[in-house]
Amino acid sequence: MTHCTRRNFLKTGLAAGVLAGTGAAPLFAAGGKATDWVTLGKSGVKVTRLAFGTGTFSGRVQRELGQDEFTRLVRYAYDHGIRFFETAESYGEMHKMLGVALKGIPRDSYRLMSKVTTRPGVDPQEKIDELRKLANTDYFDVLLMHYQHVATWPSDTVRWQDGILEAKSKKALVGHGASVHGLPALRQFPGNKWLEIAMIRVNHNGTKMDAEQYNTNEPGNVPEVVQRVKQVRADGMGVISMKLAGEGAFTNREDRRAAMRFAFRNAGVDSVTVGYKNTAEIDEAIENLNLALA
Repeated sequence: MTHCTRRNFLKTGLAAGVLAGTGAAPLFAAGGKATDWVTLGKSGVKVTRLAFGTGTFSGRVQRELGQDEFTRLVRYAYDHGIRFFETAESYGEMHKMLGVALKGIPRDSYRLMSKVTTRPGVDPQEKIDELRKLANTDYFDVLLMHYQHVATWPSDTVRWQDGILEAKSKKALVGHGASVHGLPALRQFPGNKWLEIAMIRVNHNGTKMDAEQYNTNEPGNVPEVVQRVKQVRADGMGVISMKLAGEGAFTNREDRRAAMRFAFRNAGVDSVTVGYKNTAEIDEAIENLNLALA
C-alpha cells in the first residue's frame, strides 16, 4: 500500500479543507438529540453527540469502579444510545477495560477514540498497534495526538503526524487530529491542514479551560477559546469538547446544564465527551444535552 506522507496529505487536503470551510455546519441543531449521529467535519467519521469518557482524573474514577461495574456502566450507556467511547494512553488500564466492556458488541455499531502520547523515541506504528491490541480492536475510528500544549507542537510532532497517516493508510484508524491544552497551542489549530478533528476544552465559565499557561489553575479565556473553535469549524474540522463539567468542579446541576448549552449553542461544538461513575450521571448528561438542543 502506498505510504501516505504528511506532505502529500497536506497538498491533497488543502482543497478539501477550503471547500469544507465554505460550508461550515450550523452552531447547533435545534430539536436534535444527545444520541443523534453527527459527522466530525472533513474526517467523515460519524459519532454520537454525547460520548462516554474514561479519563476522569486521568481515568482514576473509572478504574476504581472495577471491571464488572465499569462494564455495566458502558453497556448501560450503549443501551441508552451513547455509541461513542473514548480513552487515552495516559489513562492507565482504560484501553484494556474498555475493550473488555465492549467485547461482543458489533464493532460497526459504535465508535472508538484513542489519544496517543507523542513521546520522543517511541515508534508510532508500534504504539498504535499496542493500543489497538489493548482495546481489542482492529482500528480506531478517531486517533488524536494527546495533550498538545506548546506553540511549537506542529513542528515538534511531525514524526507522529507522519506515523498516524501511515497507520491510516493501513486502515488502523479512520479520522485523526489532536487534543489541546493552553492558548499558545490552540492558536496553532486554525489553518492547520493536517488536522481533521480538534479536541478542545469548553465550558461557560473557563474552569479547566485554555489560558496563556497551559497548566494554570486560573480561569481560561472563554471568548478566545470560542473564537478558535469557530475558526477550526470554518476550516472544516470536527470539534469534540472536553472538560465540560470542569473536571467535576460543577457540583451544581444548573452549572452542568449551562455548560452543555454553552458548548453547543455558543461555541458550536459537534460532540462532547463526559466521564461517568454511575448511571444517574449518564441519564443526566443525556437530558442536559437534549435540553440544550431543544
